Amino acid sequence: MTEFRKSRWFALVWAVPAAVVVAAGVVILARFIRDLPAVQDWLVTYPGHSPLPAGTPEGFPWWLGWLHFLNSLFMLLIVRTGWQIHTTKRHEAYWTRNNSGLIRTKNPPTRLSLPLWFHLSLDTLWVLTGVVYVVLIFASGHWARIVPTSWDVFPNAISTGLQYATLEWPTENGWEGYNALQLLLYFVTVFIAAPIAILTGIRMSPAWSIRLKRITPYVPIAWARRLHFPVMVYFVAFTFVHVVLVAATGLLRNLNHMYANRDDVSWVGFWVFLASVAVMVGAWIAARPVVLRAIAGLGGTVSRR
Repeated sequence: MTEFRKSRWFALVWAVPAAVVVAAGVVILARFIRDLPAVQDWLVTYPGHSPLPAGTPEGFPWWLGWLHFLNSLFMLLIVRTGWQIHTTKRHEAYWTRNNSGLIRTKNPPTRLSLPLWFHLSLDTLWVLTGVVYVVLIFASGHWARIVPTSWDVFPNAISTGLQYATLEWPTENGWEGYNALQLLLYFVTVFIAAPIAILTGIRMSPAWSIRLKRITPYVPIAWARRLHFPVMVYFVAFTFVHVVLVAATGLLRNLNHMYANRDDVSWVGFWVFLASVAVMVGAWIAARPVVLRAIAGLGGTVSRR
């Protein structure tokens, strides 16, 4: 018992009950606020949804499901490798680029830890996936589902948050469009959080110190480090809430929207989702040093510490 009290897990003995008490207090307060006559009238005016522009397509195109899966896969491994980089002081293996072949530069090759090499490789794939996503949503008209087009999205988002807090959640119909709170959160994630993660990651990468020395004094690396980790925490929190709400607001229908491109409550999307989870679990298991050393060795030299 004494050893457990000294461990970092002992804080959960108090944290979990405290979180339950706080959550219960939030629900009670939200219900009290919702029942006020003025708030009741306000909820009628702002039910939680902003009308989409005319011509916005309904449903989810097939390419969105694939990009959603790739984003989930890359983000899972990016968070894993980012945490390894953040918590490990001395790494077991390092990678150095071969300054020959298709990629030749005048700068000397940079020695990277194997987790950092994998992290940067995943970042590249994640950014490419994001670029394809942004191009396709604007080309197809689906951009209006995640970009605010009127100011009433803000009071509607507050209305939605209040309804969630009372545990009497607003009616969902993601096939036609997201509620205002979802719309704002998707906008922040895609167009604010993701660019911040990319820009701060570029500033922290070794390539910056080699190629962008002239502007280094104007963009302190400490600034990038202070932002990069909190953005990762934001993505983890967003993913957790997203998964919980998908399960709580109609699991089969929501999974069919994203994984089967259909608006019903069949089990098709569920089985496709399970297959995607199996692939992600397989990728997590496969991302071991012995496998990463073999892959990294195709484009560079892997050496021990």
